[in-house]
Amino acid sequence: MKTSIIIKSILYLTICTVFISSCSKKFLDLAPPSQIPQNEAIVDESSMKDAVAGMYASLRAVDFFGRTLPILGDLLADNIYIDPIQNSNRYLIDMTYTYTENYGNVASTWASAYNTILRANNVINANIPKSDIVDQLKGEALTIRALSYFELVKFFARPYTADPSAPNALGVPLVLTFDAKAKPARNSVGQVYNQIEQDLTAAYNLLNDQSKNSSYVTKYVAAGLLARMYQFKGDFANANNWALTVVNSGMYSLADSASLVTYWSNPFPVANGLETMFEVEFDNIGNNGTDNLDAFFSQAGYGDALCTDNLYGNYSITDARRALIVQDTRAGRGVLVVNKYPNTTNPNGKDNTKIMRYAEVLLILAESYNVLGDDASARQALNQLAQKRDPQFIGYSSSGDTLYNDIYRERRKELAFEGHRYWDFTRNNADVKRDNSTNNYGPTVPLILLASSPRRIYPIPRQELNANPNMVQNPGY
Repeated sequence: MKTSIIIKSILYLTICTVFISSCSKKFLDLAPPSQIPQNEAIVDESSMKDAVAGMYASLRAVDFFGRTLPILGDLLADNIYIDPIQNSNRYLIDMTYTYTENYGNVASTWASAYNTILRANNVINANIPKSDIVDQLKGEALTIRALSYFELVKFFARPYTADPSAPNALGVPLVLTFDAKAKPARNSVGQVYNQIEQDLTAAYNLLNDQSKNSSYVTKYVAAGLLARMYQFKGDFANANNWALTVVNSGMYSLADSASLVTYWSNPFPVANGLETMFEVEFDNIGNNGTDNLDAFFSQAGYGDALCTDNLYGNYSITDARRALIVQDTRAGRGVLVVNKYPNTTNPNGKDNTKIMRYAEVLLILAESYNVLGDDASARQALNQLAQKRDPQFIGYSSSGDTLYNDIYRERRKELAFEGHRYWDFTRNNADVKRDNSTNNYGPTVPLILLASSPRRIYPIPRQELNANPNMVQNPGY
């Protein structure tokens, strides 16, 4: 009997977590707690904390936030490329847009996301007495479930803003409760976004404004994710409102230009109040080894992913972000090496994956003000970031569409190598156009991906289709 990836995850995790109550600490080292009937898994605050720890740990999966998501957000666009002369054969299929329903990375990303969702569900649906701690933990789970669905609907469904009919297009299955026999159909894009909105709004009302460190979510992380979600929906009034909620909290600040390289070199979670709002932690034990994100950029690892000359040319000489890209040699020729993740050989900790930074919130705020017609406020938010990164920059003075393009370019420079660029093309219904004037790309790599191409989203995994008669494939696959 064939079993869908979603249900296989449920069954596997049911078996794995039966013993959580009796040996939770040892168990966390092996396989973090997840989705099983709540009366067997989460019986008190202590076991709920264990389950939440397992939920966070699941974000580290290689084909989730461990490497694939941040890589693809830049590789599918024009910020990075795979070295055509010397490479490990990873992500070449993605760079050339030749993925199929049998592509292993597709199935793994799908499974990793639903694995995390199932772990979050276990916490959200747990029936134990209400307390401040329980509210906080459930708020964290709601946030992570929303984040996971947001990534799924981006990768496997049409963008919400593609056209007026897009919200009714096929999204991804909403699995919110435990049911080992379920064969879920795909919900609509609009329904998935509504669920994300509900989860994050509920989370905001449950969460505290501070946490142990940046590897845990807070209410302002939920607010930031709401701002991002509304930005992707094209609802800039709400995007503006939630971005302002973060800014007006006074909780966060930008790293100085002089300390930007040091900021990115730090392998440890930071205290509340600094630029990093939320990140997935990779310490000296909980990491993916040579499959870490840092190893795919670092020449001490695979080093396959290189910065495009086109991106590098956008940074002025006085821009502190330019120092996060290093001129080096590889296979006997000059290349641009990404240095945002320099801890490949650090025995004390690896580079974390940044999920949300205060810089992104300011960029959402600037974009939303511009779209809403308040260019003065848009420039103020944009220049706060741009002049922090380059103290010699006099600031933007543009307006209207020109200002929007400046915001778009600033997003590219600031969020490079963090997995945002491709999705900016997608939510704006823009064609991807790669500049190959300096021969970064090999002769078989497409330089244009039209906004209308079926390849703008990934196929549903064949394994899921074979096992679930209610699952429908995306057009073009």
